Amino acid sequence: MLNSVTAKAVIDHALFLGADFAELFVEHHQTNSIQIASGEVDKVNSGIDFGIGIRLFFGHKVLYGYTNNTDENELKRVTSLLAAKDKREQIATAGALNLNRYPIQHGCRLPLSNDANLDSKIAFLLKADAAARAESEYITQFIGNVLQREQQVSIFNSEGLHVDDTRHYIRVSGNTVAQKGNEQSSGSEGPGALSGWEFSEQLDAQELGQIIAQQALVKLGADACPSGEMPVIIGNGFGGVIFHEACGHLLETTSVAKKASVFHDKMGEMIAHTAVSAVDDGTMTNEWGSIHVDDEGMTTQRTQLIKDGKLTSFMVDKMGGMKTGFEPTGSGRRQNYKFAPTSRMRNTFIEAGEHSLDDMLAGVERGIYAKKMGGGSVQPGTGEFNFAVREAYLIENGKINQTSQNCNAD
Repeated sequence: MLNSVTAKAVIDHALFLGADFAELFVEHHQTNSIQIASGEVDKVNSGIDFGIGIRLFFGHKVLYGYTNNTDENELKRVTSLLAAKDKREQIATAGALNLNRYPIQHGCRLPLSNDANLDSKIAFLLKADAAARAESEYITQFIGNVLQREQQVSIFNSEGLHVDDTRHYIRVSGNTVAQKGNEQSSGSEGPGALSGWEFSEQLDAQELGQIIAQQALVKLGADACPSGEMPVIIGNGFGGVIFHEACGHLLETTSVAKKASVFHDKMGEMIAHTAVSAVDDGTMTNEWGSIHVDDEGMTTQRTQLIKDGKLTSFMVDKMGGMKTGFEPTGSGRRQNYKFAPTSRMRNTFIEAGEHSLDDMLAGVERGIYAKKMGGGSVQPGTGEFNFAVREAYLIENGKINQTSQNCNAD
């Protein structure tokens, strides 16, 4: 990756040019994906990407660049280019780099760097394919994927931080198409984890294929979703997408610092019903959004965003904290070494309340039960959001109407 002597020399050079803060983010990213379609292996792709991101602060101004070269002179050259317009007398001195060690919480038995396990992955996907097709003659297509990634990072900064981390990601996804006459519908699932291929031991390939097929079949011949304003009850699991879009992005200091969020001045105020308590948690063992340290090197944490309807915290990255005055929450994330970090969610969810699904249904005379959710988007400045529903049912007189599926609501 990059030795600490070189990292220290580049950081010292950045501070000599007058930067208030300097950081190096070193990333080695290995990926492997396999896809089957029509009962055959369709694609196998593998790749490795490596690079170093350089971030400088001059006050609240952020400068960012990257390179694929580990040579000290090249790193200093990029740093000099970044600082060219803001160069000034040195005002900060770098601390000694000390490697930060932490307990390994998210273990991995079958990492990509040891073995891609292609035969095992193909067998899993073909079994799911067979199970999906066995559900009905109307299942005309199954497409299955396994994506595995291994990301090794080293982070150095002028405050003396040096931390290394290895992140293992796995996602298994399947999509089915059901067709009857001229009508067509689809089903999909995509479980994932911060884990290696051992994650497959928690999954049942046959059950996964059946679930995806049934989701497509239940929508085949479904009624159109009724229009108008009505109550909506959202199922657990991926139903969290509505909170993610409607509220989560608005609580990131990326939006808050610019006052581009409707919640930017609502700290300590009621912003939701008293039944709502929401959390962003990076500590959950082997969950997809978990991390040991964020992409700024800060140890992750559990952050209570909303408690009993009251706004209690934002998701704060380093620069977001400097601009807003709030303490960082270990929420600094980046797409890869080519991008500067920003505040982003980890595992974000609404905590369980005291009411069961039956209790909630009983209070609805006519409405929609959104069992499976799709994606969505939000305009942080206005709070306006939208999302798709993959599987939904009409609620009538406090009960789900199983004979009238209003699933076509995408």
